[in-house]
Amino acid sequence: MNSPVTIVTGVPRSGTSLLMQILAAAGHPLLADAERPPDEGNPRGYLEYAPVKNLARDSSWLPAARGHALKVIHALVPSLPPTETYRVLVLSRPWPEVVASQRALLARLGRPAPTLTDAALAALYETQFHGLVRHLAARPEASHLIVAHADLVRAPETVLPRLADFLPDPGLDWDRARSAVDPALYRNRSS
Repeated sequence: MNSPVTIVTGVPRSGTSLLMQILAAAGHPLLADAERPPDEGNPRGYLEYAPVKNLARDSSWLPAARGHALKVIHALVPSLPPTETYRVLVLSRPWPEVVASQRALLARLGRPAPTLTDAALAALYETQFHGLVRHLAARPEASHLIVAHADLVRAPETVLPRLADFLPDPGLDWDRARSAVDPALYRNRSS
């Protein structure tokens, strides 16, 4: 039996990089490259893997992800082929925080902001999030766990045991994983 692929996903700016950093600190192998380097918006790095961008057209590289954690944007999760087994960690973050963080990132990059209002953009992300969760529930080869971004930052002691149960590997050090959490990097808070 092949090792499952651990997928970290969510809408943009939902905390996927933080969760990848936590997994790395715990000792979970990552499939990531340095194509997108750290920046002001994510000073500890994005931990992405460039071939994921073409997942809908080419998944031939996916067997290399077995036993590793891989970040996949929510819109590409349906492109994951049913030939693998997946453990999917879905990040959840309050929609106003997601929208504020996305707008701040685009401003830093000098890119145009979405033309949608904050409320419309939040509603779009919420619809996409719920569609992702429904999609995952219908896939027999994929189990999933929803992880609240705020809990990762404010109360990791409540989330890390859930991660340990979901990713049962006695070699992972969840106490060390806590070192990846820096509350100072929790910007764009809604409360």
